[in-house]
Amino acid sequence: MRLKYILGFVIIIGFIVFAGVKLKSSITPYVSLAEAQKTNRVVQVKGERVPGSERYDFKRKEFIFKMKDKEGTVFEVRYFGVKPSNFEMATEVVAVGTYENGVFQAQKLLVKCPSKYQAEQAPGVKS
Repeated sequence: MRLKYILGFVIIIGFIVFAGVKLKSSITPYVSLAEAQKTNRVVQVKGERVPGSERYDFKRKEFIFKMKDKEGTVFEVRYFGVKPSNFEMATEVVAVGTYENGVFQAQKLLVKCPSKYQAEQAPGVKS
């Protein structure tokens, strides 16, 4: 009887350790560009888009633009996929990917647009 409890406890502890390791490996941290350059892991870099730097290559389906991180460093981001529809209105962009060969290779783009979260004003109401 006691052996069943010990065996059950060991199995539960094993699952907890396994889940913790998998959770830690799936978390994508926010880092600065300098930190992204030092690692080969997938990371998130947040910054402001540089207006007018956007271009889209239709043949390669590649969206290229420049971003400025919180330290003021301007860098190029390449994203293979469709350009986000509200990109021009974005105040902040989060690029998820890796830094390779002088360019941040984004796997995902998260666009933060403040007008999306502002309530619409009813006609005749003054703010």
